[in-house]
Amino acid sequence: MVNHFVIFDFNTNTNPRDWKIVDDGVMGGISKSIITLDQDGNGIFEGHVSLENNGGFSSVRHQFKTVDVSKSQRFILRIQGDGKSYQFRVKSQLNEYYSYKFDFRTNKDWQVIEIPFEDLTPTFRGRTLGMPTFPNNVLEEVGFLVSNKIEEDFRLKIDFVKVE
Repeated sequence: MVNHFVIFDFNTNTNPRDWKIVDDGVMGGISKSIITLDQDGNGIFEGHVSLENNGGFSSVRHQFKTVDVSKSQRFILRIQGDGKSYQFRVKSQLNEYYSYKFDFRTNKDWQVIEIPFEDLTPTFRGRTLGMPTFPNNVLEEVGFLVSNKIEEDFRLKIDFVKVE
């Protein structure tokens, strides 16, 4: 039996402060981003990625109490992008130094992106690690990251993140 549930559903009652911005300032960079809501209650993750001072990324993360995903097989995202590439990132446990990532490209239309758990690869500071893919037992964090190795403005609209 597959377990279906919503990890996060943006709506007009959502508090964007449930999501945390982590930009390259943690490493000396000067990229800047914010997360807000549009009039329909969708999350808007937007900003500017700068390569100055060894920078080059912006991210937004949502942390929560441990969720059992062992009976699920994939993430489902509903997003609207700007034609740029992004990463969907997850952590099984917050104390892990690495994340599991999936790269995807957006277009300017609403997209439903399905990400099988086995397609999430472990990564740390932009390097793929020689470890197994996402173990799909538990989950404590989901997020999005933009890091295309160019200076650019970006805008990603997020409706929901689900598992099934």
